Amino acid sequence: MIYSMTGFAVASAELESGSLTLELRAVNHRYLDLQFKMLDELRVHESFLREVIATQLTRGKVECRIAYAPRQSSQNPAQLNHGMMQQLAQWDAQVREVFPAARALSVADVLLWNGVLQSTALSADELQITLQELLKHVLKDFAAARAREGEKLKTFMLERVVQIDALRNAVSPRIPGAVAQYESKLRAKLLEALGSQDDERVRQEITLYASKVDVEEELSRLLTHLDEVKRVLSKGGVVGKRLDFLMQELHREANTLGSKSVDAEMSRCAMDIKILIEQMREQVQNIE
Repeated sequence: MIYSMTGFAVASAELESGSLTLELRAVNHRYLDLQFKMLDELRVHESFLREVIATQLTRGKVECRIAYAPRQSSQNPAQLNHGMMQQLAQWDAQVREVFPAARALSVADVLLWNGVLQSTALSADELQITLQELLKHVLKDFAAARAREGEKLKTFMLERVVQIDALRNAVSPRIPGAVAQYESKLRAKLLEALGSQDDERVRQEITLYASKVDVEEELSRLLTHLDEVKRVLSKGGVVGKRLDFLMQELHREANTLGSKSVDAEMSRCAMDIKILIEQMREQVQNIE
């Protein structure tokens, strides 16, 4: 299975005191970068959440959001954190000493400040169990979403492999004709300049020219790299870095192929190959 680094999943649970929601979203990243956004009261659970998520993912910038919405009818409503409010008042006064025109904190600003509202209804044990269940369901949906996206990426890559191979096959037959055409032009130039044809000189020049435009080695390496791309995609797993390396190798051979072009059609084939490789390289950045 090929997994994309891009994914999203969310799950919610109803508690006696309110509702708890856990959300995971991820984009591509060179390494695994876990970020958590939650109330301070929930920070005690961050370490176990981080540990579980890290066992499931190896790459990607992952954001885990946990939201808690207390019930209005709860017998244990949220309480104000007086210590935090006093700290905010001091900060507000200090800021406006330096910036007299600064707007004072409003009631809404204070209530929205992280840590000002504390819920006495949150049970640590209840939260731990609920978070474990939520994370289990979210990771399952998250993996399914990444797998679906990964299958699309795999199909995209294999389609480009077929197109590159077709272009590669179109290049090789053009070389003998190009060499023959060069020989004909060379003989005509020698006849015009010397009044005769120096067969030994022609043979040497043709041999040199043929070696310069010979692309069999590049075409062979292109095929080897394309076969490796197919093998890696078929094997699955964490293959993003391996595929990224193969894209560099493919691009190197395509550049050499273009530099040895013998006519406009061969140049077009080399350019089309490079475009397809670049399309693949962009998508590889999203593969875990």
